[in-house]
Amino acid sequence: MDSELRPLLGMEMEESAIDDLLTEMGVGVLSMSADGVPYGVPLSFGYDGTDRLYFVFLGATADLRKETYADQSDVASFTTFAVDPDGAWRSVVVAGPLDRISPGDWDAAREAMLDNAYRSKLLAEHELQENPNVWALEVAERSGRAVGQ
Repeated sequence: MDSELRPLLGMEMEESAIDDLLTEMGVGVLSMSADGVPYGVPLSFGYDGTDRLYFVFLGATADLRKETYADQSDVASFTTFAVDPDGAWRSVVVAGPLDRISPGDWDAAREAMLDNAYRSKLLAEHELQENPNVWALEVAERSGRAVGQ
């Protein structure tokens, strides 16, 4: 590798640093695919601290695009990142199956989202619906890179 490019590529992050970024950020991009067509959507998320990310699909469109892609994706990918004013950055990518939670999983999902989702106070008043539109990504793979840290 060209030594001039090394500073741009960053260094692999340790597992604890990956957990830290997933806990700190609260927002990122969920990428899914249906019939070979990719779809990435910025979303707030909650992280349970070990192996699950939770997403609430709000503002559903008439064609239920997020739900359709989530249902049809065998594997979804999620990226979150932080860029500091001095140019330092960190990013984490996780991948795994994405499934709609059952009502029995609502408490764990809500707790994770209250801990670190963007604007989580809005979720504090959200009551459990009969069939919550909350999805969980079971983390099967994860990686992180950082520059200038």
